[in-house]
Amino acid sequence: MGLSADKEPYRAAGKPYRAARAILTDFIRRRIRKWREKSWKPVEKYDSLKVAISEGVKLLDLLSNINSKSNITEKHKGTIQDCNELHQITISALNKSLTRLTSSAHNLEDVRAFLAAAVTNKNTCLEGLESASGPLKPLLVDTVIASYKHVSNSLSLAASDGSGNFTTITDAINFAPNNSLDRVIIYIKQGLYEENVEIPSYKSNIVLLGEGNDITIISGNRSMIDGWTTFRSATVAVSGEGFLARDIGFYNMAGAEKHQAVALRINADLAAVYRCVISGYQDTLYVHSFRQFYRECDIYGTIDYIFGNAAVVFQGCNIISRLPMPGQFTVIAAQSRDSPDQQTGISFQNCSILATEDLHGNSAKSYLGRPWKPYSRTVFIESYIDDLIDPKGWVHWSREEQGLDTLYYGEYDNIGPGSMVDDRVQWPGHHVMDISEASNFTVSELITGQEWLDSTSFPYDDSV
Repeated sequence: MGLSADKEPYRAAGKPYRAARAILTDFIRRRIRKWREKSWKPVEKYDSLKVAISEGVKLLDLLSNINSKSNITEKHKGTIQDCNELHQITISALNKSLTRLTSSAHNLEDVRAFLAAAVTNKNTCLEGLESASGPLKPLLVDTVIASYKHVSNSLSLAASDGSGNFTTITDAINFAPNNSLDRVIIYIKQGLYEENVEIPSYKSNIVLLGEGNDITIISGNRSMIDGWTTFRSATVAVSGEGFLARDIGFYNMAGAEKHQAVALRINADLAAVYRCVISGYQDTLYVHSFRQFYRECDIYGTIDYIFGNAAVVFQGCNIISRLPMPGQFTVIAAQSRDSPDQQTGISFQNCSILATEDLHGNSAKSYLGRPWKPYSRTVFIESYIDDLIDPKGWVHWSREEQGLDTLYYGEYDNIGPGSMVDDRVQWPGHHVMDISEASNFTVSELITGQEWLDSTSFPYDDSV
């Protein structure tokens, strides 16, 4: 069952101009297909449990093949036997958890009991191994720790209809443990959640999993006109490291006339967002700071609607400009790097730069970006750029020319009617990049994603 009639504004918050897809050439289709083939297979909803079971079987094999006399020395009898027995119980508990979660009733209380027992089993095994010795001990300890890293004993279900553990997302986050080293998974059932959600810095590794970005909706309407700072206007505000979100719609419904009104703000390191809708008008997505990654998201806005000073990569996203107020133009990116020593910037790779139907054909001009601060950095790599973008491509900040020689704006191998660079701005800081320059703004180089994105199970491409 989808959203009810009173929630239709969220479906119609902005639809890409349909003709943009109609004019894609065979060359464009081949490029997109080739890129997708390089990407990982999209993860399933309970992939972390499946990985935990797979890793658990490997540990069970290791425990079953230990020769206690030659490989490990037990100070106390039964150490290996304890680990073996406890881990068999863990495998059973994980399989039961997966069965419960994939059933229609969910049975969250059972699952939380099973996962809590699994973590206790791990701790008991490691306590016993502390007194053991032998050449196999380091490998065994590392394998035990690794096999349990996907197990979370803090699983919650938020449901606006009252069928979950919590009726609000805020309550579920408050219940989550502080400073968790493991993923804390909060499943959010379909529904409209009209609340402002804050994930503070001591709520680390929070994972918000929705049931679809058009049916799991978090909505707010704070704005600067109504007295909020831009920072505090966010519908969802994330300060906790290791944040993940998937299959959710983040909305700020304040409207264009309310000016700055953030739908999602992230000022947390190692944050990743997958298959989400992020919708607003001015200042929609505040990529405030640290390292961030967005994959296959739809992002809507008017002015500076992706802004901040994070090191951030967008891959396979639809970046959709919508009709601004009369007399305004649209700007996608307002990056705020203010020192050449900062390794920050906004990178769009294999994205589609589109317009809503009401903007397409309107006289309002649209630009790729403008420099919020003197050392602003924004690049577009191998992306499709529709004809909404003005031939100049970029615009200065409020008629001020400061920073035009210190910013870095780059374009590489883009396609589409708005991608032609012949009439681009003639600023010293604008670059038609080669592949070597473009490679500086990939997942590996800009956000060191190869070191942390694997653990998210989200797909990504690490090169140009």
